[in-house]
Parts: sequence; C-alpha cells; structure tokens
Amino acid sequence: MRIGLIAGPWIPIPPVGYGGIERVVDTLARGFAAAGHEVQLAAPSESTCPVPLVPGMRPASRDELGFSMSELSHVIRAYKGLQDVDIIHDHTLAGPLYAHKPPKVPVVTTIHGPLHKEAEDLYRAMAPDVAIVAISRDQASHAPEVPVTQVIHHGMDVSAVPVGSGRGGYLCFVGRACKDKGLVEAITIARQAGLHLKIAVKMREQEEVRYFREVIEPMLGPNEDFVGEVDDAAKYRLMGEALAFLNPIQWSEPFGLVMIEALATGTPVIGTRIGSAPEIIKHGRTGFLGKTEELASFVPAAAALDRALCRKYVEDRFSAERMVAEHLELYSDLIEGRMPPGVPHGTRLHQNR
Repeated sequence: MRIGLIAGPWIPIPPVGYGGIERVVDTLARGFAAAGHEVQLAAPSESTCPVPLVPGMRPASRDELGFSMSELSHVIRAYKGLQDVDIIHDHTLAGPLYAHKPPKVPVVTTIHGPLHKEAEDLYRAMAPDVAIVAISRDQASHAPEVPVTQVIHHGMDVSAVPVGSGRGGYLCFVGRACKDKGLVEAITIARQAGLHLKIAVKMREQEEVRYFREVIEPMLGPNEDFVGEVDDAAKYRLMGEALAFLNPIQWSEPFGLVMIEALATGTPVIGTRIGSAPEIIKHGRTGFLGKTEELASFVPAAAALDRALCRKYVEDRFSAERMVAEHLELYSDLIEGRMPPGVPHGTRLHQNR
C-alpha cells in the first residue's frame, strides 16, 4: 500500500517532549514502513520520523497552536503533495473537510479530542466521504449520531521503554497543567497516602502557565517535587521508579496514552473511573480505579501489584504492532471497497480484541 499520513502543523514528528497525537502518528508511520508499505508523511519540515516527508511543508508553528489559518495552510500543502497514494489518513481537524482531496483516494480521520457539540457537527458533516476512527468506545459513546467506522485503541512501541524497579518510594504525576488532568487531586492523594509526589507537567501555553501559577504553585510544599516537562528517557525513569502512577482525571478523556506509558514501565495506575480509563486499566491487576476521594486508599495495594504483569498487559493489548495491524486492515477494506465511508455507527464497529 501507498499510505499518506497527515499530522498537524504545530509539533514535529516525533515530538521532543509532550505530544500524544504526534507520538501516535510517528508510531504508525514507522510501523507501516516496517511492514513493507510505502509511507509519505505530511508534517512540519523539521520532523525526523524516518519516512519520506511531503516536500514543501513549513516548519512547526508552535506559537500558532490551535490557529485555524496555520492548519488550513498546512492541509492545502499536505493534500497537494499526496496525489500518488492509495489511501490518506488525516490526523488534522480541518483536512477531512477540504474540498480538493485527490479523487477516488479513500480518506480516514481519527477523532483525537472529545466529541463536544461543535466537534460532533464537524464529524457528522465529513462522515459521508471519510472513514472515522475513534480511539475508545467511551469517546464514541458521547456522540452516537457520528457514524464511527472503527474503534482502535492507541498502541506504543515498548522496545525502548525500560521496566523500572518501583523502589523510589514516591508517587508520580505526568500531564498538562490544567484542571481536567487532576493535578490538584494528585497532590491531595499523595499527601493523604503519606508519600512524596514527583510532578512532571507540560506548561507551554498561556492558559497552562496561568493555571500553574495561580492554582498549583501556591499548593506546592515539601511533599512535592516539581520537575517540569521531561523528555522520554527522563519520563520513563520517573514513572518506572514510582510506587504507582496517579491519574485522577476530572473529565472523560478519550484515551490516556500516559496510562499505557506508565504500565509499560511496570508501574500500576491509580485513577478515576471515567472516560477511557476502564478500557485501559484492569482494576485490581494493573491498577485501581474509583472515585477521587477513595484513591489514596488504593496506594498500598497498587504498590504490591505484579509489575511484570503490568508490562505484559501493554505488550499484549496496547502494542504498536496491534495498532498498526488494525489500521492496515481498515485501509485494505476501504481500498477494496469492503468498507465504504459513512457506515452507520455499529454496523461494523471494530473494537480492540
């Protein structure tokens, strides 16, 4: 297959630090190429993913994160450079609505964010012409009017992720500086459990900085160690030596990639039972899920869980190989006409096995 991938314009592929969508695109590109397929990637020009990049793309526009103008300009260049492919998988929001896509080339898009009302309108509009992938069953359930073609959970390459000892004697939190991620709750949980908390957060956007300065910084005390944003190697060390990873999210997160990253290091996850968390965490085996107010009580039991089992769980259920294979199966169905876009929700809804 000749596969065209379109990433967003704001962060290179792969990302140096925070960037969940970009990590997924990078994993797919490498996996498709390793499986013998021809891959072209439309991404910021400084991207280092080892597949051919679409020429003429611009550098990452981090200062314009979320701006529609920069995404639209990026999308036009991407589709212009992806004329000679069998299928296009577009990970932008605007791209699937672009009118000048190559004729007779199937287009797939992945819903990476929450399906709020405005997003639901967009995906319903593109559905007759585009195959839509959801990243969790919970995400798809929030907009039953959107005809999701397939649910494919994220996966990751665990080959470069070391399994930690869990002997650091602390709990850890990795995420963005925002209310939804539950950092305030993580600080409270660690204090209730009588354990030190190490905190690594992305804090680049103005709203993230404001939230950290006004809400989080005044809370920090001797029980917390703020380490800022970290690269992959430091992140995996931080996770791997923790007794448990805290993920007390306060919103229906479509997919928590950070949870499978923690499990890949052998560290069990303690989090709230909302969003995609019940699809990712096996309660009592790879972590514990519950209401925010009861999470501190799970810490001793979580610290005693089998770390080798946590790692194997990711290898078995959330591997890059599984994610790549499920995408390739969908692409083949679309190219061969076995799966037209706009399939009503539930008619053929593939799910993780």
